[in-house]
Amino acid sequence: MTHIYNNFDQETLNREYSARDTVPDIDPFIAEYARQSTGARETLECKENVAYGNHQDEVVDIFPAGTNAPVLIYIHGGYWRMLSQKESGFMAPCLSQNGIATVTVNYSLTPGASIDTIVRQCRDAVAWTQQNAHSFGGDPNRIFVCGSSAGGHLTGMMVAGGWHEAHGIPENTIKGAIPLNGLYDLEPVQLSNVNDWAGMDKAAAHRDSPVHHLPNNGCPLIMSYGATETSEFKRQSHLFADAWTDSGWSVDIFEHPARNHFDIVFDLCDEKSLLGSKVLELISR
Repeated sequence: MTHIYNNFDQETLNREYSARDTVPDIDPFIAEYARQSTGARETLECKENVAYGNHQDEVVDIFPAGTNAPVLIYIHGGYWRMLSQKESGFMAPCLSQNGIATVTVNYSLTPGASIDTIVRQCRDAVAWTQQNAHSFGGDPNRIFVCGSSAGGHLTGMMVAGGWHEAHGIPENTIKGAIPLNGLYDLEPVQLSNVNDWAGMDKAAAHRDSPVHHLPNNGCPLIMSYGATETSEFKRQSHLFADAWTDSGWSVDIFEHPARNHFDIVFDLCDEKSLLGSKVLELISR
């Protein structure tokens, strides 16, 4: 048996990084993302397809929530190769009721775009939001970022250090973040069959791993993952949380007993849920 990473052979490593194999079928979850997000756009004020960059994929949908409202930027998952901001507004009604604006980010997808490009686009979206928050009633001094799966990885890259000056925003722009069931060290991902579409070399995997780019000053994090995640997805969350706390910064990390990789985000739609209540408390501080 050839060990590809730690004690995993290739088949086992591939299985460890196959999120879709942890549920019988992902299609009902994707359909529910879309259904609830469509409902949010139909019932709330929504500024659709607002450009944050020059590429056609570089757009956001904005759900305002009044004057000087804190802003939650949501970065969608889909293993960097599927979904868009249009399936990502499901939490907006709950947030709006609590006076929080929502910005859902679209980005280019692999294999047409590299992970480097996707990270850069999401950072552009964060910078655009900080610089233009007043245009939709948002408070540029109260910006939070959340994402699940690949969006959890990208959230990790948003709270990483070393990029803010080039984007013209303060290092402390993000006041708190909620990376959910994400990937924070891409070395094993690059060695798995995920790389068939992610297309990373070893250098890119290091460059785009949040755990290797901790900031000088970290914001509070809420981290969670579903009880049915693979051992590697669980390890990834604790790896990043441990690095964060070792640097002296705050992390609230927990395994969600009643959620899986795909439905944990629905807690963001319920202010009384385990995750939803924690997120509202973070933003209200």
